Amino acid sequence: MSERERSGRGAFLDARSLIGCRHRLHLTATYPRVLSGVAEDAGVQQRRDAAVAHREHVRDTLVAVQPEQWVVIDPAQPAAVRAEATMQACSEGALHIWGAVLPQEPDTGRRGGSEILLRDRMRGGYIPVIVVNHKVTDARQPDPADHHPLTSDLYQWNPQPDRHVRTRTQPRDQQRLAHLYRMLQRHGLASPALVGGAIGLAFDRILIHDLTGLLDDYDRRYADRIAVIRGELPTVPSKVPECRQCPWWSRSGTPDELSCERWLTEHHDVSLVAPGSRAELLRRHDVETVEDLAGWSGEAPDDWQYEPFAEAVVTARAWISGAPLVRRVERLQVRRADVEVDVDLESYQEYGAYLWGTLLDGVYRPFVTWDPVPTQDEGRSFAEFWTWLMARRTEAAATGKTFAAYCYSRNAEDKWMYESARRFAGMPGVPTEQQVREFVDGPEWVDMFQVVSEQFICPNGKGLKKVAPVAGFAWRDAEAGGEASMSWYRLAVGYDDGEIDLTQRTRLLEYNEDDVRATQALREWMVPSAPGGRSAEAEVPSMADFREPDHPRRTIGT
Repeated sequence: MSERERSGRGAFLDARSLIGCRHRLHLTATYPRVLSGVAEDAGVQQRRDAAVAHREHVRDTLVAVQPEQWVVIDPAQPAAVRAEATMQACSEGALHIWGAVLPQEPDTGRRGGSEILLRDRMRGGYIPVIVVNHKVTDARQPDPADHHPLTSDLYQWNPQPDRHVRTRTQPRDQQRLAHLYRMLQRHGLASPALVGGAIGLAFDRILIHDLTGLLDDYDRRYADRIAVIRGELPTVPSKVPECRQCPWWSRSGTPDELSCERWLTEHHDVSLVAPGSRAELLRRHDVETVEDLAGWSGEAPDDWQYEPFAEAVVTARAWISGAPLVRRVERLQVRRADVEVDVDLESYQEYGAYLWGTLLDGVYRPFVTWDPVPTQDEGRSFAEFWTWLMARRTEAAATGKTFAAYCYSRNAEDKWMYESARRFAGMPGVPTEQQVREFVDGPEWVDMFQVVSEQFICPNGKGLKKVAPVAGFAWRDAEAGGEASMSWYRLAVGYDDGEIDLTQRTRLLEYNEDDVRATQALREWMVPSAPGGRSAEAEVPSMADFREPDHPRRTIGT
């Protein structure tokens, strides 16, 4: 019997597999031994460890307040033992069960557990409440005209409209709660209320999810996924955002014949230039390869709802020619100023921003705290950064000079400026949220990612580490990247009572410095401040060069 045939027998599916790539699910189920020796992505492991720590903190806090109302299932026991203990606690009418595991279902293939099962005292049955290590709500100013989500107090189930938060869409949470509801329903333990709850990273309330409209979608999704792992439905690779951290993409230890990157490249699959849902739509129009898309003539598909379709066709033609960038416009534009500051921050997951790096007149200045985040010292480093930046802005205005600050993909910088203003409000030098808003919404805060997106087509991606090398910039550290920096940071601050590694602090500072210098190099390449240097307008082909399928093959630098 083949490994594939063995893997399909007795296959079980938990809720984590309901969201994400179907082909990854197929490979993992069909070749379970292949990845046994492959190192897990460091970022994935760190997030898993952080989630475990968060759940333990939530458990210890909740149980300590009302220990007599809780049954805590021993996590060290085998799953079958934990399931038996959970069912026993339910049969005895326990009010709160932590670490619940529901019996596996050999016929349906379902397996799963809930951090919390709450007894529905009014209707009977149990309500699943999951504890997750991501945000489930965002703060907002109360507005009577808005739709208000239902939330409950952490210690007493009492769902009420909450005017102070808005829901963050988290399909994975909703699918997991629907999965748990079906498992509870099988044993007659599901509350008729048809709701579930989620405690997020903030650990300040329970967000209530109405499951009524979710179950049909869940049932369809579950039927598809269980058929995939049982080998009843075929799958093929397709490029999606998940590929960036997937061991089946291309990683040491993964056989070439199972590498999705190799398969897609060999087949010139259309998802290489139109990833995700774009590729799914194109395949419905018989566009399977990059060449199919490059050769498209006539009107765009009626159901195309993305960028202008002509740009998708040009992207395919550029990929075939090997051009990493294509100009959308004849004349490139970047806001330039007399005083130019480049900014890049480093944060550790959702815990805090520990480093604000700046570049002015060729001099790199970091504003940093090496106290493990979250820490009050973040407020000090952020205040110093903000005070320094605003001082340069004020000085420029006082001397009649223009000012601009640049970042690459402002979402992170904006988020942590607002977060820091809220968390450290009142500390010396910390701005108000309104002061942050006035700056980031003004013309002096320039997002180079947006500038690149508006003026270039990028067949290989728009990330700074994809685009800046085209401008001639190179990072000193070959491993430089957001995920790698998470590992460096843990060593740099001695997380988990480890020994502090000062070399990793140097590594982080150099990585941050290279990021701000890359942003400067990209800006200077797009709109040179002095004649005679490299120029993107001279080097990068325009869309006009790719109007026809038999476009001339032009390469950057020729």
